[in-house]
Amino acid sequence: MSELYKDRRFYLIIAANILSSIGSGITMIAIPWLLVSKGDGATLYGYATIVMTIINFLSAPFIGQLVDRVSRKKLLMLGETVGFFMVLLFAISGFLGIEYSTWHYMLLYGTGSFYYNLFYPGMFALTQEIFPKSVYKALNGAMEIQGQLSSVIAGAVAALLLGKINLEWILLFDAVTYISACIFFWLIPYAQRKLDMKKGDSFWMKLTEGFRYMRLRPKLFFFLIASFMPFIGVMVTNYLFPVYLVNVLKVEGSIYGAQSMVYGIGAVLAGIMIPFLAAKLGNENSIMLTTFVYTIAISIIIFTKAVPIYLVLIALLAFGNAGTRVARNSFLMDHIPNQIVGRVDSLFRTIGLAIRILLLSLFTYINSQFQTQYSFYLLAVLLLIALTVVILTKKPSNKKIKERKWKEIGQSEKA
Repeated sequence: MSELYKDRRFYLIIAANILSSIGSGITMIAIPWLLVSKGDGATLYGYATIVMTIINFLSAPFIGQLVDRVSRKKLLMLGETVGFFMVLLFAISGFLGIEYSTWHYMLLYGTGSFYYNLFYPGMFALTQEIFPKSVYKALNGAMEIQGQLSSVIAGAVAALLLGKINLEWILLFDAVTYISACIFFWLIPYAQRKLDMKKGDSFWMKLTEGFRYMRLRPKLFFFLIASFMPFIGVMVTNYLFPVYLVNVLKVEGSIYGAQSMVYGIGAVLAGIMIPFLAAKLGNENSIMLTTFVYTIAISIIIFTKAVPIYLVLIALLAFGNAGTRVARNSFLMDHIPNQIVGRVDSLFRTIGLAIRILLLSLFTYINSQFQTQYSFYLLAVLLLIALTVVILTKKPSNKKIKERKWKEIGQSEKA
């Protein structure tokens, strides 16, 4: 761990992440709330989420290919630069007196969603590439803490600003964080690694390398898919929770901002605890434990009508999801070669996005025809199935392997 904290690149990455996470986080809290608060906003937000999920689904394999082909540093800088100009344009429009309408909100939401789809695969591949394997657990824990502290700050600021300050000022702040993050990425010492791709390979062969790699490892494939479900749950509940808060709990926007802050606190605890837990239990057992926590919390959250209890369960959801992500990222870094990690990661993101498209389409219909609770019931069942798959497909612990080997040796000696 001390090796990580002596590395200047680590602090530059943390600084870039904090800036971009806070700025984009505030905007991505404000925009959904402004949409949902409109008369038909819940349905419109559902449609916007479905459309962006489809776009991200179609683009994920190409982003994975891009992550493995070009400089990860330049790719991240490009994302920050494009985000800067897009958000700045909308901020200037607001200052010029142009009133924001639904299509402005939807385009801003789409821009932020696509930015995340590019940023996280690029960041994951970059950190695996430039840091040694010995610091992966500490690195992923620290990245989770940083990311969630940024979410806490974004949630707290959003809770204070929503309804009290014009959107153009929020967007201007977001633009400043984008360009500042770009500068920090530019300062990172980086030499692109040598590409390990045959010149004769077709584009299709390169694009599907992640699928062909995982096809030879079916048990690992199902384990990783099932362990991805808490993250899918979080993405889906990004749509469900605003609707639930408005239509069921009937609370003000400050509670939505407070939810993001509480979520960040739970996730920070996971970032602190999971690296130590994974060192003792292993990444696979840690994934099983945190998936269990997430599944239990999502299964009972719908039955509470008290806001304090709701927020406690949100913290447990955060711990479960963030803890699973920390252990899962460390597991991926340990087992997937860096030269194809972008495409392997994009494979799971593509499958995850396909699941999200189906769920969001279904939940949008359910929410328009029935009560929001039914969406949560279905999500809880899916999480229980995922937890079962994680338990069945995870590798046995080192202790069990040793015990099995001793039994085999004993049996062979008797024979």
